[in-house]
Amino acid sequence: MRLKLVTQETSFDFFSKIRLWVGLSVILLVLSLGSVLTQGLNFGIDFLGGTTIRTQSTQVVDVGAYRDTLSSLDLGDVSISEVFDPNFDEDQNVAMIRIQQQIGDDISINAVTNETLAALQTFDPDLIFVSVESVGPKVSGELVQTAIIAIVLAIAAVLVYIWLRFEWQFAQGAVTALIHDVLLTIGIFSVVQIKFDLAIIAALLTIVGYSLNDTVVVFDRVRENLRKYKKRPLKEVLNLSINETLSRTVVTSFTTLLALISLFVLGGDVIRGFVFAMIWGVIVGTFSSIFIAAATLLRLGVKRDWSKPNAEAGTRVPQE
Repeated sequence: MRLKLVTQETSFDFFSKIRLWVGLSVILLVLSLGSVLTQGLNFGIDFLGGTTIRTQSTQVVDVGAYRDTLSSLDLGDVSISEVFDPNFDEDQNVAMIRIQQQIGDDISINAVTNETLAALQTFDPDLIFVSVESVGPKVSGELVQTAIIAIVLAIAAVLVYIWLRFEWQFAQGAVTALIHDVLLTIGIFSVVQIKFDLAIIAALLTIVGYSLNDTVVVFDRVRENLRKYKKRPLKEVLNLSINETLSRTVVTSFTTLLALISLFVLGGDVIRGFVFAMIWGVIVGTFSSIFIAAATLLRLGVKRDWSKPNAEAGTRVPQE
């Protein structure tokens, strides 16, 4: 007997309370933007600048001990991760330490490096620094600009792709859903003040791809049903299409969340921010594919017959 999270045939009316769901989304977006404008984001070293140190020792890396030792130095945001490589020798234990940019002209990189080395060698005398790299404020500022450009270009590419594959109304619905997902993800990071670094930008781009895939599946079924049921109101066609793809949507999101939650619990601090962004993105991406994208499409209306490129293409369709 197969496990079914959702029955094969459902008949939910997703638009009976569409104003409630859209209103909830608007409230969350306002809260997200308000949080970003008032308390901002908790930027990591990638965006604030700082120092990256690669350590090596014959002793096994103890990330907790490293963190406890450096916390007493009051260096600000410190990120520690163990480096694994099959080419390493058995007694070659490597860690990566990232220390945020220190405020004050009298604080030099050498001083921070020497202070860090002295502290770590108190419990691990064999530890040495293999390499030390510094990211200045100018480079970190360029990374912020590059990250914003990457997200904007990704959304623009989605707009063009959906427009060419479907119609401009579908493209508008998909892009509205993607912007909704990205803004809510940035907003939750501002509210809970989780470190925001380049890994989170990678998560945002992944969320864009995941949400788009979900939306395209629904839109493809909508286009198919618009051809099949030419006389049905658009609202009924959208409801039918979402119900027909609901089982696939729920199963895909559920299995993805199982893997992400396992990584969040067992993966450690290094990837926790990335995984948290992905978990939140899967939830809001599934929501937006059903309600935001479809609601936008319902509002704009679409043409019914793709076999006739006539002058009525893309006009609104009666919804009642």
